[in-house]
Formats: sequence, C-alpha cells, structure tokens
Amino acid sequence: MTTPPDDRSFRREMATAYRSGWHFIDLVTAIPHSGDSLMVTVFGEPVVVTRDEDEDVRAYRCLRKPRGAPQPVRCAIRYGMIFVNLDQRDHRLVESEAPPLKTTSATPRSA
Repeated sequence: MTTPPDDRSFRREMATAYRSGWHFIDLVTAIPHSGDSLMVTVFGEPVVVTRDEDEDVRAYRCLRKPRGAPQPVRCAIRYGMIFVNLDQRDHRLVESEAPPLKTTSATPRSA
C-alpha cells in the first residue's frame, strides 16, 4: 500500500515540475477588446490576463498578501492561444538580459 505524499513534497513537486513550463490559458478571442480581462487559476495561483490599451495581452499573478502589487508573469500568444509561464527564475532572466517582449498574434487573417 502506498502512502499519499505530504503537503511539503507536493508543493515542491508542483514548483519544480509543473510551474516551470508554458501553460495554456484560453483563446485570444476570450479577451477581444482593450480593457477586457480574464481571471484563471493556474496550479492554485490566481492569474489575471488582460488586454491593454495597445492591444497587447499581459498576465499578472495576484498576490494574496494585503497591499501586494500584481506581479507580472511571462505571457505569449501562439496560434491564437494564450500561454503563461509562472516560473519566476525565467522571468528575472528575461527581464535582465533583453527588453520586454511584445506579444503578437500568430493567427492567420482571412482574406
């Protein structure tokens, strides 16, 4: 008989194995206009995906601490789908080495 993992090992596994990759959130059509937003939960963390005035799609982690500012999350759009990456280590490396990436849609337009 196997025993279930304890809470600490489960959290460690979630942090190392699952959060380090890109995860599908929704289709871009879910937030079609400037100012639209979408609230999702990714591995137990609330994430807000918004479309700003420049029509760029951005994602923020909602901190549970009082007066905590939303923390930006890596966000990309591929083939009309929104993906986020919750790994903070990757996020810091991208910010320090290169300018912020602009999200662009790769969905082909019909004639």
